[in-house]
Amino acid sequence: MAKYGVTHRLSTAYHPQTSGQVEVTNRGLKRILERTVGENSALWSDKLEDALWAFRTAFKTSIGYTPYRLVYGKACHLPLELEHKIYWALKHVNFDLKTAGDHRKLQLNELNELYD
Repeated sequence: MAKYGVTHRLSTAYHPQTSGQVEVTNRGLKRILERTVGENSALWSDKLEDALWAFRTAFKTSIGYTPYRLVYGKACHLPLELEHKIYWALKHVNFDLKTAGDHRKLQLNELNELYD
């Protein structure tokens, strides 16, 4: 481990607070779960696998890689079906934002006409 510049520190499994990295990891997972579950916190167990996947495939500046890449030695690529769904979801969101913006401009023009 010294070859890679890693310092090995021992701690007991019964006292995870001794490892700051455990707390940082748990805080990150908790934040992801809070954002995906929202108000309905009873569904957190249904979203746990997705939260873990998101956490493991996100780039970590402290290690310079994703945890997935460290474990498997290669970058993680989404399955084609997911990429396709993500593409259409983003396209739909962007379309709705443009439509909403155009609608808002029309409303502002109508207000200007009322005040003129």
